[in-house]
Amino acid sequence: MKFSHAWIEKNPWLLIGLVLLVISVGGLVEIVPLFFQKSTTEPIAGLKPYSALRLTGRDIYVREGCYNCHSQMIRPFRAETERYGHYSVAGEFVYDRPFQWGSKRTGPDLARVGARYSDEWHRTHLNNPRDVVPESNMPGYPWLATTGLVPQDVTPKMRALKRLNTPYTDEEIQQAPATLEGKTEEDALIAYLQGLGTLIKARN
Repeated sequence: MKFSHAWIEKNPWLLIGLVLLVISVGGLVEIVPLFFQKSTTEPIAGLKPYSALRLTGRDIYVREGCYNCHSQMIRPFRAETERYGHYSVAGEFVYDRPFQWGSKRTGPDLARVGARYSDEWHRTHLNNPRDVVPESNMPGYPWLATTGLVPQDVTPKMRALKRLNTPYTDEEIQQAPATLEGKTEEDALIAYLQGLGTLIKARN
């Protein structure tokens, strides 16, 4: 039987097998080298794992679907860097599981939002965004200010991350719940936002 392109197309299982083979090889060539590049696997200078409060805030950020409208990935183009700041670097996100990169922007990119606004501005914005940005179509999140954290919930999260090589110490994990006492979900989310991108900004 003559082996030709037309013959492959007439054999769907063979075609599927060859397509999967090509995708697998291409994926390996593209992805595997990234695990051996220091720029993608080593944290930038000064980067530390999330504190218990910021880690909790990050989980709230994900839970509330903030990533659906806000990316955390500034591309290395002039229009992007002039608006948002230094382009995003892989080493900033080595402790993110999962990272919050993306391309969907209903709202502005948040990669460099840390320390750009005061805590009070964030509180007002989360309660009713139009109080500070009249044209905003972002919904309000007033319940965050009245919902207290459950301090003990952070312990298993930090232990799980430690197993994934996030350098938490046993002492940090043990003391973490105490740092969340009396805090609200709003406090945690603001703490997370206030730390975004500050290391790169500090070096420029």
